[in-house]
Amino acid sequence: MKNRMNKSMRIWLILATLIVVAILSAIWASSTFWFPRYPWEPRRRPQENIPGDIEFFYTAETVVSTVNVTLSIFLLLIYVHIYWKTRSEFTIGLIIFSTVFLLNALASNPLVIWVFGFRLFGLGPFALLPDLFTFGALAVLLYLSVKY
Repeated sequence: MKNRMNKSMRIWLILATLIVVAILSAIWASSTFWFPRYPWEPRRRPQENIPGDIEFFYTAETVVSTVNVTLSIFLLLIYVHIYWKTRSEFTIGLIIFSTVFLLNALASNPLVIWVFGFRLFGLGPFALLPDLFTFGALAVLLYLSVKY
């Protein structure tokens, strides 16, 4: 009974963390992308002919990518914990796999790209699709890891 409670508590904690991360990244992305890089620059859009839905796509991509980073961190922690218990070579493969997912999510996060001084433009909804597929894979891996 106690183990069951720990699992359900862990699931609720993970879900609550994901919701908070998604909300905070949406707020940060919607207030960050069109601000100047330096305080002395005037606020302006990179190009004046950008359609309005581009902001939505990159805000959505930021949210999904940040949730992917959070899911990857949870997976990495779970796999490291499993490795400490079992010392299995297969778990080392899962640790490497989740680390690669984490690096992929970090590299594709528009906020990380923005911090390094680059601007996003041009892909629209196609910029969001790889992150959605990654989100699906990470959600399945996390579900299976927490369930068993």
